Amino acid sequence: MKKVIIATFVGALALPVLAQMTPVGVWRTYDDNTKELSSEVRITENGGVLSGKIEKLLRKDAKQNDVCDKCPDDRKGKPLIGLEIIRGAKKADGKVVWEDGKIMDPENGKDYSLNLTPEDGGKSLEVRGYLGLAVIGRSQTWVRVQ
Repeated sequence: MKKVIIATFVGALALPVLAQMTPVGVWRTYDDNTKELSSEVRITENGGVLSGKIEKLLRKDAKQNDVCDKCPDDRKGKPLIGLEIIRGAKKADGKVVWEDGKIMDPENGKDYSLNLTPEDGGKSLEVRGYLGLAVIGRSQTWVRVQ
């Protein structure tokens, strides 16, 4: 009986950590050049597919009413706040990686293939955008807000 209680207690402690090993949540992004806070992005899941929208602009020079002039598709001219920048990522079989999605950089309007990997117990998220092969691209580390 004592072993069952201990196992239940340890299992209960592990659940919050396992629940955080997902990209779902709110993340702080950082500018590649200045390393300053850039935005907050909310990633949601619907039917096993992730999407992510800019929720807040945090850069000092950000204008809250800016629109995406360089977006190439249905997002062109839409406000940056609420703009969907992540589309279509799905969890890879047997891995803690979400792939096969796209991420769009509103600063240049380019779409990149996407991999998302929770790290540090889900406190951070490696966001890898690439063209063609996964070896050619760039990665950012986003930090979980909630």
